[in-house]
Amino acid sequence: MPPIHVVVTGTISFDYIMDFSGRFGDRIMADKIHSLSLSFLVDRLHKQFGGTAGNIAYTLNILGVVPWVLAPAGRKDFELYERHLKKHKISTKYISLHNHVSTSSYFVMTDSDDNQIGSFYLGATKFAKNLTISKVPKQSFVVLSATEPSAMNTYVLECAQKNFPYMYDPAFQVANFSADELKRGIEHAKILIGNDYEIALIEEKIGISHEELILLVPVLVTTLGAKGSIIETRHDAMHIKPATPKNISDPTGAGDAYRAGFVAGYLRGYDLPVCGQMGSVAAVYTVEKYGTQTHDFTKKEFIARYKENFGTTIKL
Repeated sequence: MPPIHVVVTGTISFDYIMDFSGRFGDRIMADKIHSLSLSFLVDRLHKQFGGTAGNIAYTLNILGVVPWVLAPAGRKDFELYERHLKKHKISTKYISLHNHVSTSSYFVMTDSDDNQIGSFYLGATKFAKNLTISKVPKQSFVVLSATEPSAMNTYVLECAQKNFPYMYDPAFQVANFSADELKRGIEHAKILIGNDYEIALIEEKIGISHEELILLVPVLVTTLGAKGSIIETRHDAMHIKPATPKNISDPTGAGDAYRAGFVAGYLRGYDLPVCGQMGSVAAVYTVEKYGTQTHDFTKKEFIARYKENFGTTIKL
C-alpha cells in the first residue's frame, strides 16, 4: 500500500506546561469575576515541543501517515524543534522560516481537576497568512487546525477551489471568526471537530441549532475529554467511549492526538466508530506522558491497545 500523505496546517510552537496543585475554582470569587486579578504558584514547569500542526503531525507519523506540516516558525529559535522533527523523520519542507522573530509559544497551566488556563504568543504564526496550500502536491486530505484566523480563511478558500477534502478544526479561534467565515469553513469541510464548548460556541456564533449544524457537514465530531466523544452524521449519532489510561500525567495535547488517530483511521477507510476509537486510543498515550510530543508506541502496540479497549482488531 502506498504511503498516505496528509497536509497539516496550524501552528508550530514551544509549549511551557505548568502544574497548579490546587483548583482554579477555589480562587475565583463569583461576585468579583468582572475584576479578576489572579496569580498561581505552580509546582512544575516544562518546555516542550508543541503547536496544533506539530502535535497532530507527530502522532500521525507514529500511526504510519506521512504528514506535511504547513506552518511558519522563527529562524531565531527553530533549530531545536527542527532537530526534533528530523529525528522522527517528519518533513520540514513546507515549514517557512522568518527572520527576526521567535517561534510561537504556548503557556498553559493545569489544575488538580485537569482544568486549564492558557495563552498563546503569536510570534512567527502571524506569517501563516502568507502560506498557501497550492504549493503542496495534491493529496487526499488536509487538516485545517487552529492558527491565525485570516490564514485559516485562506486555506478554506484554497481547499474549496482545488477540491481538497479537509477536517475543519477552528478550536480556540472560534470567537475570532465572523458567522459567515465559520459557516464557509464548515460547509466545505468533510469533518468538523471541536470540544463540546467549542461546538456550542460555533452554534451560538452562527445562530443555529445543533440539529442545523449537523446538516452543514457530513461528519461532526464533538470531543468530551475523559467522557469520550460523539460522532454525528445526518443519519446517526455514535457515542465513543474513552480508552483507559494506565496513568494520568498531563492532558495537554490529548485533543490533537485524538485528531491524528481519527484521521489515521478515516484515511484508511474505517467506519466512523473505529475512527473515533482510534482517536481515543491515541489520546491516552498523550495523557500518560508529560508533554504533547513525548509519547511513543509501535503499530503493534497500538493495535493491541485498541483490542484491549474495544475488543476488535484493526490493521495499520
